[in-house]
Amino acid sequence: MERKNIVNTRYITFEGPGSQLLLDSGQKLTAVTIAYETYGNLNKKRDNTVLIFHALSGDAHAAGFNSESDKKPGWWDIMIGPAKPFDTDKYFVICSNVIGGCKGSTGPSSINPETKKPYGLSFPEITINDMLKPQKKLLEHLGIEKLFCIAGGSMGGMQALQWIVAYPETAKGAIIIAAAAGHTAQQIAFNSIGRYAIISDPAWNNGNYYDKSCMGKRPDIGLSIARMIGHITYISEELMHKKFGRDFINKNRIKKSFIDFTKEFEVESYLYYQGESFIKRFDPNSYLYITKALDNFNLSQGYKNLVEAMSRVKSRCLVLSFKSDWLYPGQQSMQIVKALKINGVDTTYVDLDLPYGHDSFLIEDKKLISLVKGFTGGLED
Repeated sequence: MERKNIVNTRYITFEGPGSQLLLDSGQKLTAVTIAYETYGNLNKKRDNTVLIFHALSGDAHAAGFNSESDKKPGWWDIMIGPAKPFDTDKYFVICSNVIGGCKGSTGPSSINPETKKPYGLSFPEITINDMLKPQKKLLEHLGIEKLFCIAGGSMGGMQALQWIVAYPETAKGAIIIAAAAGHTAQQIAFNSIGRYAIISDPAWNNGNYYDKSCMGKRPDIGLSIARMIGHITYISEELMHKKFGRDFINKNRIKKSFIDFTKEFEVESYLYYQGESFIKRFDPNSYLYITKALDNFNLSQGYKNLVEAMSRVKSRCLVLSFKSDWLYPGQQSMQIVKALKINGVDTTYVDLDLPYGHDSFLIEDKKLISLVKGFTGGLED
């Protein structure tokens, strides 16, 4: 059966005089490649663009299929397309892979133009703010000055927050989902364990596992463990119990002569699958860099407090959280909402009662779709 919505990933490289990317650390990247996808068409006024930001493990492929053989569409296909909240019959939708990533944009696995070898740990430290800079350059390259809306969940929501503070005049609306203005100690702790799992893997080799001398060995065990830890935080206890309970993989268990410490329960098998599938599409060093950027994110940095930071915001905002999300609980969204409202920013907040946990924004739900569609429709008035 022929699929209608085939989307090609595009690439643009900024290099040469005047194209250096100055990072918040003071370091520079002399050449930056950005992978991005677009959906829909840019109108004559160039004011119908929706910029989508992805989460930690996401990429530029937000909707449609890259080939006829793809089994799954892009990560936010429920939101992007004709008659969907980000209606591609009306809007020009853009999503790009962040720098530091590993799906086409410049990151630790990319070739350093100065050494002709992969960056590895010579790749500079990046921040959420740094992630926005090449995306701003991409918009300028496309001749887009004003955005109809920006949107993202989790790390994507943090990018959206940083955008409306860093570039307050550019976006008419902003949708911030399951995000925070800064990580708590618990959130940092989960990421820290994931990073430790990677750097403790003997194959990590201080980040230098790209060389042929490593014979293809990567710290995949560490990355797999990091993904399993992370995935536990993405779904709710209610959903995990509903899907797995205390079920055993082998329903007709017989007495064994050994103890199975790995995959005896269904939930263990599920987490193992998540870890194994993740290592096929993600770079361990990218995981280190991106989670560190998340942990270092603090929207109040450089300001007296969050209220002062939000005083720059000009966008109308929709802030969404989920009651079952224990990783980014509703009170963190409320801090954002209060700071926006104190500054008189037109803000709508909804704490959705969905059972899926943090990943609720990735799952098709009528309430979520209705809220986002209502907000984008309201921006047209």
